[in-house]
Amino acid sequence: MRKIFLTCLSLTLFICSYAQDETFFKKENLITGGTVNAGFGDNFTNLGASPYFGYSLNKYLDVAASLSYNYTSFRDYFYIGDRLRQSIYGPGAFVRVYPVKFLFGQAHYEYNMMRTKYIPVGTANELYNYEAHSFLVGGGISNGRDWEVQKTYFYFSILWDVGNAARSPYKDNLGRSVPIIRAGYNFALFQ
Repeated sequence: MRKIFLTCLSLTLFICSYAQDETFFKKENLITGGTVNAGFGDNFTNLGASPYFGYSLNKYLDVAASLSYNYTSFRDYFYIGDRLRQSIYGPGAFVRVYPVKFLFGQAHYEYNMMRTKYIPVGTANELYNYEAHSFLVGGGISNGRDWEVQKTYFYFSILWDVGNAARSPYKDNLGRSVPIIRAGYNFALFQ
């Protein structure tokens, strides 16, 4: 998995290194965007963001490097009063393929670093650090990405972790991949 991440990151850096060559690099093909998430409930809070920066190679293909951060807090009010706080953060890279203007397929690699703090009532806190590689694959829809005219659009995607990391944040306690539903916005920087 590390090789996949390094390959995607190298491709992104290679594209950015040719910024002076106008025949290959066009600043109007630079893109940025991302997702923001927030969830609240009884004894539960979830906040996060995942920005990215990339390049549209042509009307069918986008590549990007990303960062992600997600914070989750649980509190057990009903029985004991214990609390759990978790931060998940790390770099990633993805490729999106658009066979038509409004549909895309996506392959996304993430290197997740997880820090979990368990705060039990009456005893010492426990701190756990984990790492996991995730390889997310799926597809989505956009609101009509028209490459020649409009490169700014909303998107909605569903991804699954097809990697085999046991501690992946995208797997349940039995090791099964759960769907990752994301919605976000893609900006063309110099359109």
